[in-house]
Amino acid sequence: MGFAFQSYDQVWAAMDGGVGGIVRDAIARTGVVPLKKVWDNGFRQITSSSSRQLNSVDDLKGFKIRVPVTALLTLLFSGLGALPSSISYSELYSALQTHIVEGQENPLAQVSTGKLYEVQKYCALSNHCWSGYWILGNRRAMAGLPPDLLELINAAFDAAAVKERANLVEMDRSLQAELTEKGMTFNKPDPVQFRAALVEAGFYTQWQKTYGADAWAALEKYTGKLT
Repeated sequence: MGFAFQSYDQVWAAMDGGVGGIVRDAIARTGVVPLKKVWDNGFRQITSSSSRQLNSVDDLKGFKIRVPVTALLTLLFSGLGALPSSISYSELYSALQTHIVEGQENPLAQVSTGKLYEVQKYCALSNHCWSGYWILGNRRAMAGLPPDLLELINAAFDAAAVKERANLVEMDRSLQAELTEKGMTFNKPDPVQFRAALVEAGFYTQWQKTYGADAWAALEKYTGKLT
């Protein structure tokens, strides 16, 4: 959810608590079994070309940005006045290089591995969206395991998830230094203005209806009031 979480403390409280429980139940209804702890994919940041540094909502007006094929991020950036385009990650570098889009949004790991620093000058540490993922198991295979072995599997993956979370935080710190050395300039916009713009655009109200009152109330328990 856009500009919902302000820190990892909020993320892990929610995802190891009530919000994670709701998501895991929804995943389980599809026929696969999510293990207990979610793994970290990181907070997403916005990069831009040398023609535009992003410090405020006004800087996003008319900004051509690549987003994944997902309604949430498309509507988030539309609500901020940007012009989002859904482009596959494999085509992102060339789209930035040829100025089909001016910028993109991804965790810093993707900026580094995709060598996007070669075609992007600025990085706004917006933390506009957090994403994670669960390790999934085949329902039939998991159901066939004895309880003690199932508990062992969950415990091992949970321990690995906690280590992965810590590793990603440390990697983000080192990547910012590495990307600075490669020519990128970082800034940290105030998230309050972006959240206010999304409230005015009706973004949160729309997603509250989509997810339902119970799920939304569970989220706001950890983030505070969004609508």
